[in-house]
Amino acid sequence: MLALVISSDSATGLRIAELAEPQPASNEALVSVHATSLNRGELRLLSIRPDGWIPGQDIVGVVEREAADSSGPAVGTRVAALVDQAGWAERVAVSTDRLAVLPDGVSFASAATLPVAGTTALRTLRHGGDLTGQQVLITGASGAVGRFQIQIAREQGASVTAIAAARQADDLRSLGAKQVVESIELAEGPFSLITESVGGKSLAHAIERVAPGGTIVMFGSSSGELTPIGFRQFVPDHEGARLQTFAYYTSGSGIGADIASLLALVAAGQLETRVALTVPWTDIAQALDALRQRSFSGKAVLTMAE
Repeated sequence: MLALVISSDSATGLRIAELAEPQPASNEALVSVHATSLNRGELRLLSIRPDGWIPGQDIVGVVEREAADSSGPAVGTRVAALVDQAGWAERVAVSTDRLAVLPDGVSFASAATLPVAGTTALRTLRHGGDLTGQQVLITGASGAVGRFQIQIAREQGASVTAIAAARQADDLRSLGAKQVVESIELAEGPFSLITESVGGKSLAHAIERVAPGGTIVMFGSSSGELTPIGFRQFVPDHEGARLQTFAYYTSGSGIGADIASLLALVAAGQLETRVALTVPWTDIAQALDALRQRSFSGKAVLTMAE
């Protein structure tokens, strides 16, 4: 089969290679990949993984061979899944507890945006407990995760303040943000839940705005800056607040079930997926450049089969 692998000899850092077919374990289905989407975290992986490594976490496609233990869907079923690696390939072996069946009417491209970004949004918000009537602050709100967080928090009854550029304001309000401000310094708290993906000064300002007993969930650091943190930042106005780190790969089991719940929201028209760019996987350099330059809001999707 063909796959995109890391290659230090290539101008793009990737090349298409002929590799051996995956050999699924008994609880894994073999999926023929039709599309995948890019995640910002994959940019870092491309810079640190060795030659020959296959990137790719979000996959959608069709079951080519069902799991030997009969735990997953039948051959021919359309599915979406989250894998730790090897998604940028024609075929992938996927544990059946990490895949979900696509509802009728949900396209491959739309579903490809969900596995990493959607489950990250869903699981970071869970750290806030029951969000009904709660004030929620979302930094980096115009990114794929932020867009999903706004919509899911809205569906759960929260009042959402989003941090984004002014040009994004109308779009994010249409998704359910009650307020959109250009910088966290302009956000009026306190907030019972803050999802923080910027780091540096943004995290410091988040601490100033978290409610007593509230939670700040840190799931990224796009600024690349460190944040000095001390006890006196929390006392007395933010007593009992906590900082919670989050990474999807340590966030527990049930990923397939979470993807299924997100797909159900999409099918019901309650969750918008934004496919900002669609290119064949052979043109991945174009999509990676756009991602690095932050030139779009939403997700870039690579198509790998018709």
